[in-house]
Amino acid sequence: MDLVAAIFVLLLSIVCAVISVFQFKEKGFLFNNAYIYASKPEKEKMDKTPHYRQSGIVFTFISAIFFCIAAEYLLKTGWLWWIVSALTAALLVYAVVSSVKDQIKR
Repeated sequence: MDLVAAIFVLLLSIVCAVISVFQFKEKGFLFNNAYIYASKPEKEKMDKTPHYRQSGIVFTFISAIFFCIAAEYLLKTGWLWWIVSALTAALLVYAVVSSVKDQIKR
């Protein structure tokens, strides 16, 4: 059962890594709340580069979290959960700080 879970979580990690690469290349759908909730005229004049970068970083964090979870399922070390917790905390801090910086710029 752990092997199946590890494979599933590893696939999630790979999907997030691919999305991250596309976000950094500014290709495909922009997974960012500022863009998603903007009106059509706002979207047309919006500088999307910082939003793509922010989304790319977030998906990189998520990919790393899923990778560590998959490794924990396979290796059963126990200490990998601490890394998962640290990455999750760092992701939350990054998301809040970058959103606040974006609001201040406007």
